[in-house]
Amino acid sequence: MKRWLRLLGPFFGILLVGGLFAVLAPDTFLTPYNLRTVATQAVLVALGAMGMTFVVVSGGIDLSVGSIVAFSAVLSATIVKAGLPPWLALGIGSLAGALVGACNGLLVIGLRVVPFLVTLGTMGILRGAAKWLGNETKVDADPGWLASIMTKFPEPAWLQVSLGVWIMLALALLLGIVLHRSVFGVRCFAVGSNEANARLCGVPVERTKVSVYALCGALAGLAGVLHFARLTQGDPTAALGYELEVIAAVVIGGGSLAGGEGTVLGSLLGALLMAILANGCDLIDVSNYVQEMIVGAVIVVAVALDRYRSR
Repeated sequence: MKRWLRLLGPFFGILLVGGLFAVLAPDTFLTPYNLRTVATQAVLVALGAMGMTFVVVSGGIDLSVGSIVAFSAVLSATIVKAGLPPWLALGIGSLAGALVGACNGLLVIGLRVVPFLVTLGTMGILRGAAKWLGNETKVDADPGWLASIMTKFPEPAWLQVSLGVWIMLALALLLGIVLHRSVFGVRCFAVGSNEANARLCGVPVERTKVSVYALCGALAGLAGVLHFARLTQGDPTAALGYELEVIAAVVIGGGSLAGGEGTVLGSLLGALLMAILANGCDLIDVSNYVQEMIVGAVIVVAVALDRYRSR
């Protein structure tokens, strides 16, 4: 019963929040255009949440994902503005995120410091690096064919939703198989459940930790490239609070901050719930500061439910 409640909880949350906004904004919320908008808005949070799922399952946390998104967006915009092809910006932006994530993992295992403090430091370093790279201003550039990934009306029209949504779903399927049907996934759960026992059983704990942080960084880097593709600019101040939305999505989806629990599907649903919440608040003209308070309340409730499940 507890397992089914954990799996179905995000569905109930989506139905509850979606039903609320369907009543408060009946003329706009359930329109095809707005549903496409919600799906597209969920892509960026979902990419970060899928990577964060591996980190949380292995018993860690990464607060630098928002800064990785901003740095990757500015880097991608700078590359395209220099006249280089968009595919190079896509590759370098994602690779930069993976390298930063790998550095996070190396610092965690090398310094033997809790991930919260390590990634808090790299969060500030990367945010400053993004401002330095963009000369403390936005970098405007034409993303070329990258823009078609995040458009709400894709070509061909039979796709119905943006190509970014289909990429997100394909990655969710792949990462779900990796987490639950591969040796690497078993090692992630083992390290998060009991690191000492995992080490005694021969699990390469250090290599697993570096791998999960690198994966999380790569997906955050990809989210940064898509952020640039959507807004046609690299903003050093972008994705402020992004890490909180990502962590909330993972916990809402059944992940445990104590480690050893989490699913990619649950995190995907949690990201969709966060997107519906943000979209619905915009439709009914809720002030930005009220939205931030709501997100904070959602995080507190999600963490409280996580601790209740653990007990």
